[in-house]
Amino acid sequence: MEAPMKNDKQPPTSPFDLQQNYPSERPMWQIVMVAAIAAGVQFGWALQLSLLTPYVQLIGVPHAWSSFIWLCGPISGLVVQPVVGYYSDRCTSRFGRRRPFIAAGAFLVGIAVFFIGYAADIGVSTGDVKGTHMPRAVAIFVVGFWILDVANNTLQGPCRAFIADLSGSNSSKIRSGNALYAFFMGVGNVLGYAAGSYSHLYKFVPFTKTDACEDYCANLKTCFFISIALLTSVTLLAVLLVSEDRYIPDEDDESKSTGKSMVFFSEMFRALKGLSKPMWILLMVTCLNWIAWFPFLLYDTDWMGKEVYGGEVNKGKLYDRGVRTGAIGLMINSVVSGLVSLGIEYMARAFGGVKRVWGGLNFVLAIGLGMTFLVTKLAESSRQYTTLPDGTTTPLPPSHGVVAGALTIFGVLGAPLAVTFSVPCALASIFSNDSGAGQGLSLGVLNLAIVIPQMVVSVLSGPWDQLFGGGNLPAFGVGAVAAAISGIFAFTMLPSLAADELSKVSVAGMH
Repeated sequence: MEAPMKNDKQPPTSPFDLQQNYPSERPMWQIVMVAAIAAGVQFGWALQLSLLTPYVQLIGVPHAWSSFIWLCGPISGLVVQPVVGYYSDRCTSRFGRRRPFIAAGAFLVGIAVFFIGYAADIGVSTGDVKGTHMPRAVAIFVVGFWILDVANNTLQGPCRAFIADLSGSNSSKIRSGNALYAFFMGVGNVLGYAAGSYSHLYKFVPFTKTDACEDYCANLKTCFFISIALLTSVTLLAVLLVSEDRYIPDEDDESKSTGKSMVFFSEMFRALKGLSKPMWILLMVTCLNWIAWFPFLLYDTDWMGKEVYGGEVNKGKLYDRGVRTGAIGLMINSVVSGLVSLGIEYMARAFGGVKRVWGGLNFVLAIGLGMTFLVTKLAESSRQYTTLPDGTTTPLPPSHGVVAGALTIFGVLGAPLAVTFSVPCALASIFSNDSGAGQGLSLGVLNLAIVIPQMVVSVLSGPWDQLFGGGNLPAFGVGAVAAAISGIFAFTMLPSLAADELSKVSVAGMH
């Protein structure tokens, strides 16, 4: 970016208002190229949600402690995205502000995938015994998993910022760019869950199957190879074909930034002190909403493998079959979520306000989580067994009706998930207008209400489930209660929005 004239640029009022002059508007195809990176990023996220919790148990991590590994996501979301966003605003590299961070994030994903995919192989080759607790494999996996989450968080912020840069001052193009980003997120989800649900992918890459890494592990390894190939392709196309001018800050910007490299956190705490009452209510509703969501997002495929299919980790293929069916459920969930996200504004107008839509769908979330108990009991009561030649008894897969009921829960929960990913962000932007905080700062504050409950659930859900016998239903039950309370608070405490603000909800929800 060429340096603007000194007399045309005002000093920044906050770290989120660094750029007062918009770069020149670019053609739409360049925005599409950058937005497509979301498909590669989300492919990896989908694999994490559908396959990694069962995988960590396969290498010997007890169910009660597997949730601790998922602390990385919330922690990196809390720290990495704000810091990367801050520095990408001020990057003076000759390659531009955003592209160096996007390229670095993609490179880190490749390193992480290697560690995750080959954790079992490296563990066994260095002394682990297959089929038991594998401490070396677990350590390698955890390192790779944390690198992967940091890398994904490094990618996402600069990608969204790059889209805004390419849109210039054209607000319509900004909205379209963010809508495209959301669309490619859906594409990545569907592809990721589809890959996770297919059990024979490893046959196309036969070297992935080893003595230490059998069918399920080899399939996961192959899925991650596909993920890195997709991400590398879309990232290279975007970085090589979409140019970025070098950013040269004014002297005023440089002097104001000196000694304030972590100014984001001081701005965050200052914003918390001045929050309006509606914003505090929004944070409370959002916090409860994520307490409801995170146990299901963490253990949904594990629930399918254990409670619905009756399988056990490392004992036969029934558990693996349930996990793959759960991945199909997540794919259905993503399709429903994408379709519903397109109609949130119309739903808000039809039902008399966005808070009614959010509150109502929180009750749908509560009912859906409660229905997991019913499906589990039906699966247990109708379970049939067969006797193997060696005399051992093993369960048969559940009936088609039970599986259909479980997949229906996945599909129905796509509607509240769409609202969870859009409405809170939009309301944060609207409620922060009076305080003068920028959208970046308001979303940073809102992010606290998302990542803190995720961290709490990650720490407590495993031991909580273990306290009641080691299954997933206790955490789902807590989620159902939290969702119901969140719905009540949304209905009774969130302020109503005027009709002319409804359009802002759909627009802000895309960002």
